[in-house]
Amino acid sequence: MKLILNTHDRIFTAINNILAPWFLTTAARFLFSSVTLFFFWNSGKTKIGDGIFSPAFGAYAQIFPKKFESLGYDASLMSGFDTLVVLLGTYAEFILPAMIALGLFTRLASVGMIGFIGMMSVVDIYGHNVDAKTIGAAFDRVPYGLIMDQRLLWVFLLLVLVVKGGGPLSLDYILSKFRN
Repeated sequence: MKLILNTHDRIFTAINNILAPWFLTTAARFLFSSVTLFFFWNSGKTKIGDGIFSPAFGAYAQIFPKKFESLGYDASLMSGFDTLVVLLGTYAEFILPAMIALGLFTRLASVGMIGFIGMMSVVDIYGHNVDAKTIGAAFDRVPYGLIMDQRLLWVFLLLVLVVKGGGPLSLDYILSKFRN
């Protein structure tokens, strides 16, 4: 038994020594980007109106669905704060996933994305009244819930990046060479 345990430990210690410096961070960034980069960019594009400082009509409906409906879908009645939130949310959909893909300020961008995904989920549940099947549930044997299942996996990948950073295949690593 001791031989089996020692062999096991030697094999997996060697694998860890080879992969630990780069694999988790690179895989987490690659997987998060491959699954969500264009999802968020396409969502962001639906919120841009006539210019980058002018939200599209649908932006208010997506981010403030109940308030926008209560105002008769009149964007001119939305507050300046509402417009600021819509614009910042729209910019975040472009900037944060791009920063993660590039590995630029990865930890900060990942924390921002976790907050963004949290707010997106709250708006979906309470603002858009998504049904229980769409929300899903943990430990329910059905892995198709968009919020509990899909977004929980997104957040896990982001937590890996918060803890470990962008890794050696990132702009963070390159920039770290310029520190004193």
